[in-house]
Parts: sequence; structure tokens; C-alpha cells
Amino acid sequence: MSQAYPRRIVCLTEETTEWLYALGEADRIVGISAYTVRPPQARAEKPVVSAFIGGHVGKIKALAPDLVIGFSDVQATLARDLIAANLPVLITNQRSVEDILGVLGMLGRIVGAEARAQALIDGYRRRIDALRASQEGLRRPKVYFEEWDEPMISAIQWVSELIEIAGGSNIFADRAEGKSSQERSVQPEEVINRAPELMIGCWCGKPLDRSAVLARPGFAGLPALRHNQLHEMDPAIILQPGPACLTDGLDALVRLMEEVR
Repeated sequence: MSQAYPRRIVCLTEETTEWLYALGEADRIVGISAYTVRPPQARAEKPVVSAFIGGHVGKIKALAPDLVIGFSDVQATLARDLIAANLPVLITNQRSVEDILGVLGMLGRIVGAEARAQALIDGYRRRIDALRASQEGLRRPKVYFEEWDEPMISAIQWVSELIEIAGGSNIFADRAEGKSSQERSVQPEEVINRAPELMIGCWCGKPLDRSAVLARPGFAGLPALRHNQLHEMDPAIILQPGPACLTDGLDALVRLMEEVR
């Protein structure tokens, strides 16, 4: 790059777009993902150039970006194709809440907005600390968070951590640090044996099928289902590792814990 900071950024996932808007640097964005819903004005202001797994390399290159930012090993093939097209690419692979805050700090440095990024980070840390303090001494409901149904996939690390921050206990916390979805797969018998009091369905890409969940052998006897505590959560507010999960997603988890408790 000839200039100090990138001026034309393509965001292959939503969280980078939302971070840049939050940092007051939206003018640098020249292309976004088709799955971007936050902030709502982004879809009206920026051209869509990618999905999640795939993207239009020619369309991206035509935008003359000086930086393309993506997320996760799932975008490895797209990143390879963009690099082969001689584009500068940054792929992050954050998994924990600390990773998410670290990426925000890094992005702030990349665009010259370190102070604003640090202010946001400090605000998130204060909220997290306050929530943790408010949960001291309270009973922690046992939670089963399901990202996918076939095969059954339990919560990724940042979701598991947010469940704890919100006052719950992820029944598969022992699996949450698995980098791949296969490492977080669970069997119906395991869910039954761990007897969750709250089940959250957050199937990325399709709505929760309540009747199918209730029809799983043994699931009707789960405390969560016996007490009508099967809830659906919008993947857009919890399964993207950016502002959404730290704000609306965390707020939704807090409400659910209060209801179950």
C-alpha cells in the first residue's frame, strides 16, 4: 500500500463491516457480503460482492481494493483465489470473546482509528465485568445451544463464553474450544444425559424446526422441553464474531437466563 492506511476495503463477512461503521470508517468500505444485515444502511450503500464461502473474484478485483478482509478457515479457498488475483487479503479466525476484542483492536490500528477502537473495547469489557458481577451467587441454568441439527453441533467458544457471562452454564463447555464444527458435534444421548433446562436453537441458514426437535427420541423428557424453554435465536445476533454478539446477542441471552431462573 502506498498510503498509510487502506482506503478501499472489501468486507467478506458482516462483522468487519459493522466494526468499520462503528469506528466511523464506513467510507473505506467498497464491497460487502450478501449476508450483511447490520448495520441496515450497509446494504443500501455498498455493493454486494460475496457470499460466505464463495465470492466473485472478478467483481472484487474491479473494485480495486487495497485490502480484503474475511473470517474463518471456511473462506480459505476464496482467500486463495483472491491472493492468486494479486489482491491483499487478511483472514481472521477469532473464536473467543478475547479474540473478538483483539480483532477490533487490530482493525482500529489498520485504519488509523486506534483510540475509537480502544474506547469500544473498554466499553465492552465494562459491560461484561458488570454482568459477571451481577450473576454472583445466582443459580446458573444448564443450557444446550444448538448451531445445527444434522449433525447436531453445539456452541462455538464465544457463544459458550457469552452464555456464562449472561448467567448460564453451557452443558457442552468442554467441547466449545473445538476449532471445527466436527469437534463440537454431540449425540442425542449426551444431551439427554446432561439434562438442559434451556435449549436454544440457532440453526445458521434455516429456521428452527420445533416439531422435529420434539420428535427426537427422548427429547420430550428434557427439562427444557417439559417447561417450554425451547427458544430460537437469530444467527445474525450471535453467530457472527463482532458487535452483534457482544450487544444484541448477549442481551438476548441475559433475558433467557432470567426467564429460566
